[in-house]
Amino acid sequence: MKMRTILLGSCAFALTATGAFAAAHEAEMADEMTVVSWGGAYQGSQDEAYVKPYVEMNPEVEVTWDESSAEAVAKMRAMNEAGNVTWDLVDVVASDAIRLCDEGLAMEVDHDEILAPAPDGTDPTDDYGDLIISDCFIPQIVYSTTVGYRSDAEGWTGTPETICALWDQENFPGQRSLEKRPIGNMEWALLCDGVAKDDIYDVLETEEGQDRAFAKLDELKDNTIWWTAGADTPQLLADGEVVMGSTYNGRLFSLIAEQDQPVEMLWDAQVFDIDGWVIPAGLSDEKLARVKDFLYFATDTQRLADQSKYIAYGPARESSAPMVSTHAELGIEMAPHMPTDPANAENTFLYNYEWWADYRDDLDSKFQSWLVQ
Repeated sequence: MKMRTILLGSCAFALTATGAFAAAHEAEMADEMTVVSWGGAYQGSQDEAYVKPYVEMNPEVEVTWDESSAEAVAKMRAMNEAGNVTWDLVDVVASDAIRLCDEGLAMEVDHDEILAPAPDGTDPTDDYGDLIISDCFIPQIVYSTTVGYRSDAEGWTGTPETICALWDQENFPGQRSLEKRPIGNMEWALLCDGVAKDDIYDVLETEEGQDRAFAKLDELKDNTIWWTAGADTPQLLADGEVVMGSTYNGRLFSLIAEQDQPVEMLWDAQVFDIDGWVIPAGLSDEKLARVKDFLYFATDTQRLADQSKYIAYGPARESSAPMVSTHAELGIEMAPHMPTDPANAENTFLYNYEWWADYRDDLDSKFQSWLVQ
């Protein structure tokens, strides 16, 4: 799949439709909504950009956050099996959305029916374009998994310039941190073992290719802290417990620009991904009406542009990109800090959502087994 390039600039804000999607909701709407996200700076940006404004317009609504998106697939499977769905709206990565949709755990939606058009009348499906990778998925942001490093690390020879610096213990000694899952790590391992970028998934599809990736990761295993929350690496870098580690680019932006830590971003081979909403299957009419009303507001052109005031993730709507402006508190231009900015996207790695949807369960199991060996 090809991801369209989203070029981010700044211009005067334009007014967009902000009215709730009331016409389609004749059923009474629930006054409570449980929204599942990832915590940290990303969830904070969601809260500021559209949850708080929505509640201000609808003071009868109480929104409860659950920071369980990392376990969304397992938990939604368990809820479905128990016949007790307690979540109303769930933020997931693209490959998890595909899995949830394929398993009937997420509801298929008509994007043009439930979402707001662009300010010029463009249908939502055209505004989102190729980022609608599933009938159940409502895209929000484009982000990347990349690497941050301490700019004051001692004993280093030069400055890291490529992702393979992770494996270069001679020139860049010190503890690393990597995510405790195969996604991204397997691709980087093969890339740094000499596999051409275009061949990564063909190689990874074979037993030999998977063994090759694990063998390359073996070189880092004993010198790596394995993280499970996006906030872990920024904290480890800030505390000096690691000198180099992966996390989401927005987390590193917060560490560098907002907290003024001696950390730099390594954009090379950043792994592009998209993140968005799914609606759990089986909601009551009242719950579904509230969720649709919220989504119409929260995913319109202005709201997605507003989110970029708080975190360096690119809005998924093409119409939102020209509205990206300055940070809400720092006043700095946000466009140069986006993963999609041309200066940052000279060598990117496009994450294969469909491939991981097919192979995720198997490789998750192999990866966790490898960790304890």
